Amino acid sequence: MYDCKVVGGTGMVSADILDVTLFAQTEKNIRDLSHANRVSELCKSIGVAMKLSEIVLYNLEVSGFFHDIGKIAVSETILNKPGPLTPDEWVEIKRHPEAGYRILCTSLEMTEIAKYVLYHHERYDGLGYPKGLKKNEIPFISRIISVADSYDAMTNQRLYKKTLNQKQAVQELLRNRGKQFDPDIVDIFVEKVLHII
Repeated sequence: MYDCKVVGGTGMVSADILDVTLFAQTEKNIRDLSHANRVSELCKSIGVAMKLSEIVLYNLEVSGFFHDIGKIAVSETILNKPGPLTPDEWVEIKRHPEAGYRILCTSLEMTEIAKYVLYHHERYDGLGYPKGLKKNEIPFISRIISVADSYDAMTNQRLYKKTLNQKQAVQELLRNRGKQFDPDIVDIFVEKVLHII
C-alpha cells in the first residue's frame, strides 16, 4: 500500500514541487506554515547535535517542513476547531500523514521524504498511526520529527489546547520518553539542543 520507491533523484527538491506544496500550505493556513518552519529547524538542530551527515540533515530539514502537508486535505472547520474533536473528526485528522504521503509521492524527488512524513505520528510504544509501528520499525527521521513536532505544538499557541512553557514541554517529553518518543532522541534534544541538563 505504501510502496513509493525512489527511482533516481539528486537529493535536491525541485523548485516546482516546493512552489506547489508551499503555495498549498500557505493558502490553507499561515499558522501551519510557521509551524512547518519551526519543526524543520528543530529537526535540523537535532540532526546537527547527533552529528548526522549532510544528506540526512537535508532530509530531516525537508521532512520536518513537509510533515503536515497532508492537512491541506483536512477540513478547515476541523483544523480551526477551538474545542475537543469528535471521534469522527479525529479519524479525519489521523488521515493527514497518508494524505501527505500521497501528495509527496507525486514527485520522484520527494518519495523518500514521503515515507518519513507517513510515519511521523507513529509512537515508540507501537500505539501510533497509521500502521502501529514501534521502536526501530519507525524510520529514524520520523522519530526525530515526532519529537520536534510535539515540542513545537506544545510551546506554541494552538486553538485546542493550552500553550506550555519550555519547562512544562520538556517535562512532557521526558514523561513520554520510551512511550510516545524514542528516549535517545528526547535526551539529545533536551540536553544538546535545548541545553537543559
